[in-house]
Amino acid sequence: MFIDTAKVFLKSGDGGNGSISFRREKYVPLGGPDGGDGGDGGDITFVVDTNMTTLLDFKYSRKFIAERGVNGSGSKCYGKDGEDLIIKVPMGTIIRDVETNKIMIDLSHPGDSYKICRGGKGGKGNAKFATPTRQAPNFAEPGMPGEERWVLLELKLLADVGLLGFPNVGKSTLLSIVSKARPKIANYHFTTLKPNLGVVSVPGIEPFVMADIPGIIEGASEGVGLGIKFLRHIERTRLLIHVVDISGVEGRDPMEDFLKINEELKKYSIKLWDRPQIVVANKADMLYDEEVYTQFKQKLNEMGYDKVFKMSAATNTGVEEVIKEAARMLQNIPVMELEISKEDMYVQEERRFTYEIRVEEGEENEDGNKVNVYVIEGSFVDRLLTAVNVNDADSLRYFHKVLKNKGILDELREMGIEDGDFVRLNDFEFEYLM
Repeated sequence: MFIDTAKVFLKSGDGGNGSISFRREKYVPLGGPDGGDGGDGGDITFVVDTNMTTLLDFKYSRKFIAERGVNGSGSKCYGKDGEDLIIKVPMGTIIRDVETNKIMIDLSHPGDSYKICRGGKGGKGNAKFATPTRQAPNFAEPGMPGEERWVLLELKLLADVGLLGFPNVGKSTLLSIVSKARPKIANYHFTTLKPNLGVVSVPGIEPFVMADIPGIIEGASEGVGLGIKFLRHIERTRLLIHVVDISGVEGRDPMEDFLKINEELKKYSIKLWDRPQIVVANKADMLYDEEVYTQFKQKLNEMGYDKVFKMSAATNTGVEEVIKEAARMLQNIPVMELEISKEDMYVQEERRFTYEIRVEEGEENEDGNKVNVYVIEGSFVDRLLTAVNVNDADSLRYFHKVLKNKGILDELREMGIEDGDFVRLNDFEFEYLM
């Protein structure tokens, strides 16, 4: 089964929590804090595997979660780091952020890798918070949460030459003749339901990779037929071989078919439409009038297409000339790198703990005056409260120091907070006093 898109959920490992512990040994009743740090959470990294050709593995596994760090413990024992998670993908895979639909990375070379989710840092144990004036801190840091996101994997096959054409014009037959690929071949439309790759290795020429793309029909760029699903697979090709049925046995006009396919290419991508093309008039063995090919070639030459060949894949006539011309042209066409505009690239934002302050009107105090409640909310608050023991004096002093260093106390004063007003952080509330 050929799968070329997959949506998966990723979550790196959370950091382990720092430990709150105090050294207690015989004859050492007050040994001081000895809580160790928590381990870091595992990262998630995508790595190119050249042996993979589809995204089939992701049809059954859609969630990938890395190992969390182990919590710290007493005796200054540090927690073990979580194991990193390596996810293998085929070469040519593009990774998009689902939320923004922007491209994060294009893994198009052997050995490419991308660390997409970094594990959370382990929290500090209470031993790290000991100072000459705070000798027995009864608090520790929690581990940082890991990153999580939904991503879309898109496989764009890596081929030097792409075969274009309406269904049943002989593309699969041509690929089977010139390579070891064995695509399904039959005399009916849409025999090819998935892209096929083959290495063309003919004596006297440099080997190259050819892709047989399922038949593109009129309206493909808008989603008609199968073509729109697979147009992405010829975006990286350096050269297009456009196969046309010249015989007319199905009542089709070869010139009209040629123009329709190119129009679909132009609608999909102007750069793809502008790629060099070799035009192959196939099924020449069934041609009833040579004048049909002559006029077809003349019209194409007038349009600027000078690489036009008559061929019969069924009888192997003219195949060698087409392949040798393709090999010759590839020598002068540089390898195509997928162009990604700055607007389409995902920008990794630095993870920050944020907060916001809003004011609520509270009840009257003993003097009959209305007091205000300043509510502080956000990820910063959640993390701070998990690290603080509100029933411990040393911990509360640390809490006040963090609010001051973060600039929250200054911001509250600028907002007009007065003595007697209240400050609320989640479920924790205290009276403000200068």
